Amino acid sequence: MTGWQTLFKKEILRFWKVSFQTVLAPVVTALLYLMIFSHVLDGKVEPYPGVSYAAFLVPGLVMMSVLQNAFANSSSSLIQSKITGNLVFVLLPPLSHLEFFSAYVLASMARGIAVGLGVLLVTVAFVGLHVHNPLWILVHALVGSALLGTMGVIAGIWAEKFDQLAAFQNFIIMPATFLSGVFYSIHSLPDLWQTISHFNPFFYLIDGFRFGFFGVSDVSPWFSLAVGVVAWVVLTAIALRMVTSGYKLRG
Repeated sequence: MTGWQTLFKKEILRFWKVSFQTVLAPVVTALLYLMIFSHVLDGKVEPYPGVSYAAFLVPGLVMMSVLQNAFANSSSSLIQSKITGNLVFVLLPPLSHLEFFSAYVLASMARGIAVGLGVLLVTVAFVGLHVHNPLWILVHALVGSALLGTMGVIAGIWAEKFDQLAAFQNFIIMPATFLSGVFYSIHSLPDLWQTISHFNPFFYLIDGFRFGFFGVSDVSPWFSLAVGVVAWVVLTAIALRMVTSGYKLRG
């Protein structure tokens, strides 16, 4: 087994051994969101013609879970390793910078997809969904999890303590996901907030993901995919620069 495979396996086992907390808990949280919001708004709001609010909500909750958990995996792993002092044992083996980066991102993608799949399986038991194009669903889930896994690497390297990481998550990740159209179509917003939403890359990921289920979306799924890919490429360049320079990784 190569060093890259060992690091990747270590990251997978790290979250899977506590799957009750890392996988099951987010699934239960998403189910609670569905039960509360659908109970209050189902039958009163029709985001798309012929699409119930409960059905509209499910893809948003799935993608929100994918994004948040992909970010949490890489960021929490790096900050824990830095604080406990065992990051040096990851940096000592002859791993290339790309191998180091890709192991963390791919493990984050695995966690994000696992949680998203769990949310989907549980919620479809309560809400019937028709899948319009599974390829769009898969592609946007992969791009979204890669983007947030990369963002987690950046945050984990930048942060020096848990408070800083919590601030990054509470003031950037959480607002960006909640204000990305998970619970509403942006066409229901005033013009100003519609314009602001178009500067949020998370909106495009969720909108394109939702297109795979219903065949309708607020913007073109091709444009959503392009925004997601460009954002990921930019963040990947930043993350690799941080890794290659040893920024806050070497004492």
